[in-house]
Amino acid sequence: MQQRCASSAKNLCRKTLQPRAPIRPTTGPPLCDIFINHRGVDTKRTIAGLLHDHLFRLGLRPFLDSMSMKPGDKLFGKIDPSIRRCKLGVAIFSPNYCDSYFCLHELALLMESKKRVVPIFCDVKPSQLRVVDFGTHSAEQLQRFGLALEEAKYTVGLTFDTLEGDWSGFLNTATDAVIKNLVELEAENSSKKTTYIVQDL
Repeated sequence: MQQRCASSAKNLCRKTLQPRAPIRPTTGPPLCDIFINHRGVDTKRTIAGLLHDHLFRLGLRPFLDSMSMKPGDKLFGKIDPSIRRCKLGVAIFSPNYCDSYFCLHELALLMESKKRVVPIFCDVKPSQLRVVDFGTHSAEQLQRFGLALEEAKYTVGLTFDTLEGDWSGFLNTATDAVIKNLVELEAENSSKKTTYIVQDL
């Protein structure tokens, strides 16, 4: 049964998500389907890493900094363009998430780029997430991060308890949510293209 589900997911990805024309070489970073925004110390070896591997095996192109970057890459030079060019964001919120400038910057950029974001609340409730002023951020940054965090908190997401939860079941649920959102985005883009073509005629 599980093999059949995996096969169906792969076929679905191939039919709806893969480009129908050859990809031309670009000078920027490669396109990614899903940008995984996470706090490394909390989730890199667990949810973030497992979700990246699962999506990659299904033929998708997830971006996870530890897997998608190499020594010598500039953080903002690689991460920012990948966020702007991704199809979907997955924000994995965890107890130490809001302590990280990079997590909050990535989340803010996802929201500012009008990307659809699937929130995952891992060992933390949405109400517990808040931007704390440690005196290292400007007032403008604090406002930017706060707005992005509030938008994410009021987006329907998934919750997971790493001590009590069913890891296999959650991984499948998260993967299904990602694929469903990608399919919806693909359908919306196709509909827009059709509308533009009709208007041009």
